[in-house]
Amino acid sequence: MSQLFVAARSNNTENAQWKPVGLLRHELGEYMFSYTRGAQSLLGFKPFHGMDDMAAVYTSIELFPVFKNRLLTERRAEYEAYLSWSGFEPSSAPDPIAVLGVTEGIRLTDSIELFPKPTPNSDGFFVNKFFLHGLRNMPESARQRVASLNTGDRLVLLPEQNNAFDQYAVSLLDDERSVKLGYVPRYLARDFHRLADGCTPEKIQVTVARVNHDAPLQQRLLCHIQACWPAGFEPCSDDDFLPMVELETA
Repeated sequence: MSQLFVAARSNNTENAQWKPVGLLRHELGEYMFSYTRGAQSLLGFKPFHGMDDMAAVYTSIELFPVFKNRLLTERRAEYEAYLSWSGFEPSSAPDPIAVLGVTEGIRLTDSIELFPKPTPNSDGFFVNKFFLHGLRNMPESARQRVASLNTGDRLVLLPEQNNAFDQYAVSLLDDERSVKLGYVPRYLARDFHRLADGCTPEKIQVTVARVNHDAPLQQRLLCHIQACWPAGFEPCSDDDFLPMVELETA
């Protein structure tokens, strides 16, 4: 996981909109950041502190502060639990990019999220780990059902075509389809629709990776998805995802 997109939410209270505004890459010991075209079209978006030129490529041997501040520090008592909740081994420090790709770097003080750019694994499959979204807004029955799940349990994806807030919303149900648990992340939802068009249902599997009973609700249920990689499938290929300046040629 060497690339992450950075998404931001507009400040329009009547019609809040999420768009990718940047691309963060870690390669050969160097971090690189470039704004994407979504930063130009997102209403009210302002460049990050110290990165005022949206036509520039920024490089650093250390993770940029705006993203480093979204990682829990080793000084925190819950640091090892924080890594375990995300499926990492605390005894071997993982790549910060990998941690941000799972935790999404979410903070309660702003509207920024990070997510990985999907790439096929060595077997040619689409694979991803993600935390269940929206559990905080679900009834108590959903939290109780999450608490009863076990690693490896199957989950069910259900597109919500009539969702008033997001036409691409995909909810997540337990295997019996009796309880709606929450939603898959926004960044994964649109690609799921494309996967559903190119893969047969049995080739899209979502399972429980971890149930973190002592974690905050946004990190309570870690899920794993594996699907076929359809011919011609290009995730994150819309115009808003394109970098202002190509990192390879900068």
